[in-house]
Amino acid sequence: MKFQFTEENLNRIEAAKRKYPNPLAAVMDTIYIAQEQNGYITDEVMEEIANVLSIDKVNVLSVVTFYTMYHTKPVGKYHIQVCTNVSCMLRGAYDIWEGVREKFDLDNMHVTQDGKFSLEEVECMGACGYAPMIAVNEDFFENLNKEKVFEILDSLK
Repeated sequence: MKFQFTEENLNRIEAAKRKYPNPLAAVMDTIYIAQEQNGYITDEVMEEIANVLSIDKVNVLSVVTFYTMYHTKPVGKYHIQVCTNVSCMLRGAYDIWEGVREKFDLDNMHVTQDGKFSLEEVECMGACGYAPMIAVNEDFFENLNKEKVFEILDSLK
Protein backbone atom coordinates (compact mmCIF):
# COMPACT_ATOMS: atom_id res chain seq x y z
CA MET A 1 0.00 0.00 0.00
CA LYS A 2 1.42 3.38 -1.03
CA PHE A 3 2.32 5.75 1.80
CA GLN A 4 0.15 8.84 1.95
CA PHE A 5 -0.06 11.46 4.66
CA THR A 6 -3.30 11.68 6.59
CA GLU A 7 -5.36 14.83 6.09
CA GLU A 8 -4.42 15.93 9.63
CA ASN A 9 -0.72 15.49 8.91
CA LEU A 10 -1.00 17.33 5.59
CA ASN A 11 -2.45 20.24 7.56
CA ARG A 12 0.48 20.05 10.00
CA ILE A 13 2.91 20.09 7.07
CA GLU A 14 1.18 23.10 5.53
CA ALA A 15 1.48 24.90 8.88
CA ALA A 16 5.19 24.05 8.98
CA LYS A 17 5.69 25.31 5.41
CA ARG A 18 4.06 28.65 6.28
CA LYS A 19 6.80 29.28 8.88
CA TYR A 20 9.52 29.42 6.21
CA PRO A 21 10.13 31.32 2.97
CA ASN A 22 11.17 28.10 1.19
CA PRO A 23 9.46 24.67 1.46
CA LEU A 24 12.87 22.98 1.77
CA ALA A 25 13.20 24.55 5.21
CA ALA A 26 10.19 22.49 6.37
CA VAL A 27 11.85 19.18 5.52
CA MET A 28 12.83 18.29 9.11
CA ASP A 29 9.32 18.95 10.42
CA THR A 30 7.84 16.94 7.56
CA ILE A 31 10.16 13.98 8.07
CA TYR A 32 9.30 13.93 11.75
CA ILE A 33 5.58 13.99 10.96
CA ALA A 34 6.06 11.15 8.48
CA GLN A 35 7.98 9.12 11.05
CA GLU A 36 5.22 9.65 13.62
CA GLN A 37 2.68 8.37 11.11
CA ASN A 38 4.64 5.47 9.61
CA GLY A 39 6.99 4.52 12.45
CA TYR A 40 10.10 4.88 10.30
CA ILE A 41 11.23 6.40 7.00
CA THR A 42 11.26 4.23 3.87
CA ASP A 43 12.18 5.18 0.30
CA GLU A 44 8.47 5.43 -0.45
CA VAL A 45 7.96 7.78 2.51
CA MET A 46 10.88 9.95 1.34
CA GLU A 47 9.32 10.16 -2.14
CA GLU A 48 6.03 11.33 -0.65
CA ILE A 49 7.82 13.91 1.52
CA ALA A 50 9.62 15.20 -1.59
CA ASN A 51 6.31 15.35 -3.49
CA VAL A 52 4.47 17.17 -0.71
CA LEU A 53 7.25 19.73 -0.35
CA SER A 54 8.01 19.92 -4.11
CA ILE A 55 11.70 19.25 -3.50
CA ASP A 56 14.18 16.64 -4.73
CA LYS A 57 14.19 13.31 -2.92
CA VAL A 58 17.96 13.66 -2.40
CA ASN A 59 17.26 16.63 -0.10
CA VAL A 60 15.06 14.41 2.03
CA LEU A 61 17.56 11.53 1.98
CA SER A 62 20.43 13.77 3.06
CA VAL A 63 18.52 14.90 6.15
CA VAL A 64 17.17 11.43 7.03
CA THR A 65 20.62 9.88 6.89
CA PHE A 66 22.38 12.70 8.75
CA TYR A 67 20.27 12.89 11.92
CA THR A 68 19.96 9.99 14.36
CA MET A 69 16.43 11.02 15.31
CA TYR A 70 15.13 9.65 12.02
CA HIS A 71 14.84 5.89 11.62
CA THR A 72 15.12 4.05 8.31
CA LYS A 73 13.94 0.76 9.71
CA PRO A 74 11.51 -0.25 12.46
CA VAL A 75 12.44 0.49 16.05
CA GLY A 76 11.01 -0.83 19.29
CA LYS A 77 8.30 0.75 21.38
CA TYR A 78 11.19 2.00 23.50
CA HIS A 79 14.10 3.05 21.31
CA ILE A 80 17.21 3.32 23.48
CA GLN A 81 20.03 5.51 22.19
CA VAL A 82 23.35 5.39 24.02
CA CYS A 83 25.82 8.18 23.35
CA THR A 84 29.38 6.87 23.11
CA ASN A 85 31.12 10.03 21.93
CA VAL A 86 34.20 11.31 23.76
CA SER A 87 32.69 12.90 26.88
CA CYS A 88 30.26 10.06 27.42
CA MET A 89 32.91 7.44 26.63
CA LEU A 90 35.30 8.92 29.20
CA ARG A 91 32.58 8.76 31.85
CA GLY A 92 31.46 5.15 31.32
CA ALA A 93 29.26 5.06 28.22
CA TYR A 94 30.74 1.77 27.02
CA ASP A 95 29.84 0.11 30.34
CA ILE A 96 26.29 1.34 29.81
CA TRP A 97 26.31 0.25 26.16
CA GLU A 98 27.53 -3.25 26.95
CA GLY A 99 25.14 -3.55 29.89
CA VAL A 100 22.11 -2.65 27.79
CA ARG A 101 23.26 -4.94 24.95
CA GLU A 102 23.56 -7.85 27.37
CA LYS A 103 20.34 -7.06 29.23
CA PHE A 104 18.25 -7.26 26.05
CA ASP A 105 20.56 -9.49 23.98
CA LEU A 106 20.56 -6.82 21.26
CA ASP A 107 23.00 -5.58 18.70
CA ASN A 108 23.10 -2.07 17.32
CA MET A 109 19.90 -1.17 15.42
CA HIS A 110 18.11 -4.39 16.32
CA VAL A 111 14.74 -4.86 17.98
CA THR A 112 13.77 -7.40 20.64
CA GLN A 113 11.50 -10.18 19.36
CA ASP A 114 8.53 -8.76 21.25
CA GLY A 115 9.10 -5.37 19.55
CA LYS A 116 9.40 -3.62 22.90
CA PHE A 117 13.04 -2.44 22.84
CA SER A 118 15.56 -1.39 20.21
CA LEU A 119 19.10 -0.20 20.70
CA GLU A 120 21.26 2.32 18.87
CA GLU A 121 24.77 3.58 19.52
CA VAL A 122 24.89 7.28 18.65
CA GLU A 123 27.39 10.06 18.43
CA CYS A 124 27.13 13.27 20.40
CA MET A 125 23.71 14.03 21.84
CA GLY A 126 24.75 17.49 23.01
CA ALA A 127 24.99 17.00 26.77
CA CYS A 128 28.74 16.64 27.17
CA GLY A 129 28.74 18.46 30.51
CA TYR A 130 26.25 15.92 31.89
CA ALA A 131 27.78 12.78 30.40
CA PRO A 132 27.10 9.96 30.05
CA MET A 133 23.61 10.11 28.65
CA ILE A 134 20.97 8.04 26.93
CA ALA A 135 17.68 8.79 25.24
CA VAL A 136 14.61 6.61 25.36
CA ASN A 137 12.37 7.80 22.55
CA GLU A 138 12.13 11.56 23.17
CA ASP A 139 13.20 11.48 26.83
CA PHE A 140 16.80 12.28 27.69
CA PHE A 141 18.63 11.05 30.79
CA GLU A 142 21.98 12.45 31.87
CA ASN A 143 24.77 11.90 34.41
CA LEU A 144 24.22 8.16 34.42
CA ASN A 145 25.87 4.92 35.34
CA LYS A 146 24.83 1.39 34.42
CA GLU A 147 22.73 0.93 37.55
CA LYS A 148 20.77 4.15 36.95
CA VAL A 149 20.17 3.13 33.34
CA PHE A 150 18.84 -0.27 34.42
CA GLU A 151 16.45 1.47 36.86
CA ILE A 152 15.16 3.62 34.01
CA LEU A 153 14.77 0.67 31.66
CA ASP A 154 13.14 -1.53 34.31
CA SER A 155 10.52 1.20 34.88
CA LEU A 156 9.31 1.02 31.28
CA LYS A 157 6.16 -1.00 30.76
